[in-house]
Amino acid sequence: MLLAAAVIIEKRTDWATWQYLMLFLVPYLIVGWDTLKEAAEGLIHGEALSEDFLMSIATLGALGIGFMPGAETQFPEAVFVMLFFQVGELFEEMAEGRSRKSISHLMDIRPDTAHVIRDGVEQTLNPEEVAIGEIILVKPGEKVPVDGIVIEGYSSLDTVALTGESVPRSIAEGDQILSGCVNLNGVVKVRTTKAFGESTAAKILDLVENAAEKKSRSESFITRFAKVYTPVVVALALIVAIVPGIITGEWATWIYRGLMFLVVSCPCALVISVPLTFFGGLGGASRKGILIKGSNLLDTLSKIDTVVFDKTGTLTEGVFEVTAVHPEVLDKEELLHLAAHVERHSTHPIAMALRNAFPGEADGCEVTGIEELAGHGVIANVNGKRVAVGNSKLMEKEGAAWHPCHHAGTIVHVSVDGTYAGHVVISDRVKESSADAIKALKGAGVLRTVMLTGDQETVASAVASELGLDEFHAGLLPADKVSEVERLIAEGTLAFVGDGINDAPVLTRADVGIAMGALGSDAAIEAADIVLMDDNPSKVASAIRIARRTLRIARENIWFAIGIKVLVLLLAALGIATMWMAVFADVGVTVLAVLNAMRALRG
Repeated sequence: MLLAAAVIIEKRTDWATWQYLMLFLVPYLIVGWDTLKEAAEGLIHGEALSEDFLMSIATLGALGIGFMPGAETQFPEAVFVMLFFQVGELFEEMAEGRSRKSISHLMDIRPDTAHVIRDGVEQTLNPEEVAIGEIILVKPGEKVPVDGIVIEGYSSLDTVALTGESVPRSIAEGDQILSGCVNLNGVVKVRTTKAFGESTAAKILDLVENAAEKKSRSESFITRFAKVYTPVVVALALIVAIVPGIITGEWATWIYRGLMFLVVSCPCALVISVPLTFFGGLGGASRKGILIKGSNLLDTLSKIDTVVFDKTGTLTEGVFEVTAVHPEVLDKEELLHLAAHVERHSTHPIAMALRNAFPGEADGCEVTGIEELAGHGVIANVNGKRVAVGNSKLMEKEGAAWHPCHHAGTIVHVSVDGTYAGHVVISDRVKESSADAIKALKGAGVLRTVMLTGDQETVASAVASELGLDEFHAGLLPADKVSEVERLIAEGTLAFVGDGINDAPVLTRADVGIAMGALGSDAAIEAADIVLMDDNPSKVASAIRIARRTLRIARENIWFAIGIKVLVLLLAALGIATMWMAVFADVGVTVLAVLNAMRALRG
């Protein structure tokens, strides 16, 4: 604009040049009006050094050069520079739209309405209006509005938006049902257990929406870099345009080079592509049921060299069952019969396994005097006989001559009136995917896999051997697990994988805490950095792979953008570069970097 004013002052009246300008000014304004408007608004709000401002100055300057003595007109270049800039903006918007779509698929879990039964009448309300303990109906094809327990009916649930898994989950009376899932067929009646704001869907949506606010180190660096870089290159552009012009008197030549310098210097390729890469990485992970609480965690996750697992519920099913019965003075059925009766009122997983192995409790047996001894077991009178069920310490207390078992698992000893009657072996099933998960981690370059468990040495050793773990530590209390993690952290970058409920202290202490199988677990969503929405341990390797891929793409964009810009800036200063090369260094590099960033969406 200043240059145009100078032209008017010089009173150049070359009518052909003015006609030529009018010919290109119309398409220039059509194509570049939005950019000029954004540049003006930036000036008003004190944000002069934006890409719109730099592009406006460069193109307006190109229009003005044609009026300088001895200079060739640059009107076509000004129009096409602005046109290609707008094409680049279009590509950026398309890429960002795809990135947002990759995360916005999670927004599909947000329920619209809830059918509440009040005073025997069905009412359709906003989910926020549903109170805890109310009865709701969930019809086929509808999203579950709030978490609850099924009290009537059965159906199948589509959980793909939460877990990334396409296999429907069957539910029946007594099962937990989570908000955000889609009811596929039968009508179910549900008693709510949480308010909408505390439900699974609300917590996940909040987690995803806030993830982009936690910037990675790379993103933070690019933001700081752009704030310093842009003023510096603008100053250099002014120096290139003015100083040589004063010395040589060739103002048109050096102003043209200064304008090219401005076009090249726009940092949009970095400022747009790097955050877009991390945004795409978060979106690609979420599509696989891996919720990462911030792009800053991708930096740390990409450097993981040690992965520590909890055992129960993480590498194993967390479902105990009787795997062997070794009687001494009774037959197998009688041994299980006595053990199940003694444990009939306990909610411990071991007790439940015994009862499941012998379901016929209602057989008229008289069970009295039940006494539970912490850390030992349970004693009761069954039909007048003193039956003790527990560990070896209880057998010693009862004076029963017990003996060890070579089977891996939890050994439950039984004595009757002080005489050793035999023992039952109870084991936790190893997940089918656990061995593949450990192999995948090794394939991803993880140097050490470790298991920490409160279970006994023999059980831990058997699981570690079956899965090919590098090391294990058994018989640990929660505080012991924290100590072990702190020791391992001193030797490398560590991720801890647990169920997010019992392992909250360790999840918090680890470099990256990963809660697995945490669908519906408040403790997991709160304590962990990363939440895997199903119980498949192989997704730990997927999360690491996604993080490393995202960081690699971001580094590619950084080096590519800076390398091309530096090259063209040097060529511009030497007078070798053209405005078309400058346009490629800005718009072309930005488009290529954005297209490269979109690869992160694939996860």
